[in-house]
Amino acid sequence: MPADPTALPEERTTGGLRARARPASLADAAARGARKGRDGMRSALGAITDRIIATAPRIPVRDLATLRAQFPGLTPEELADKLVAGACAGTATVGAGVGAAAMLPVPPAMPAELAAEVAGVASLEIKLIAELHEVYGLRPPGNATRRATAYLTSWAQERGIDLAAPASLGVALGGPVRRELRQQVMKRTLRTLPNLAPFLVGAAVGAFLNRRDTRKLAEKIRADLRRRQIPWDALP
Repeated sequence: MPADPTALPEERTTGGLRARARPASLADAAARGARKGRDGMRSALGAITDRIIATAPRIPVRDLATLRAQFPGLTPEELADKLVAGACAGTATVGAGVGAAAMLPVPPAMPAELAAEVAGVASLEIKLIAELHEVYGLRPPGNATRRATAYLTSWAQERGIDLAAPASLGVALGGPVRRELRQQVMKRTLRTLPNLAPFLVGAAVGAFLNRRDTRKLAEKIRADLRRRQIPWDALP
């Protein structure tokens, strides 16, 4: 029995519509996934930033007298070297933990473990920044909370605090400073993980990368502070 001559065009039309609809639906799904990923990343960065801000005023910072008592007989530069070495050792230990998370799907599915690691590194580096300001005689004015805000700004901008410039003291954590903090968190996270991914053993690499980044940060901060250093015998 001859086939209905109208069937083939109809089938072709239906098949063509299905074929065209399939890539369109895949594209829509990809777009939705990308939006969800961006939203998830934004949320994760905000949560880590909030944690760092909340922790900063509680970070134990040794004043100059305590540091000189713990490391007697050292010059300012020698004392600063000791502080940097200790901070690098600390962030390297944290970095070994980051290496274990390198094979996880990040971002946007940032694991809670990694968030804790990033916040931990930030706390160690903020403590280092605060104690370097003590060593160079440049403790910012105000109470512990106000000084913590200044050190947060210094960490986000990777610069030493200029006591002669009120804007650098970070009186309040407004929108611009929070954005800089989020950018620093994102930079430190994304700079580490893509480098770790090709390695099967991430712990040693994570330790190396954190040690390197902390040392680079310390070099930038110290270069700024040296230019404005107040000698110990000139301090009140």
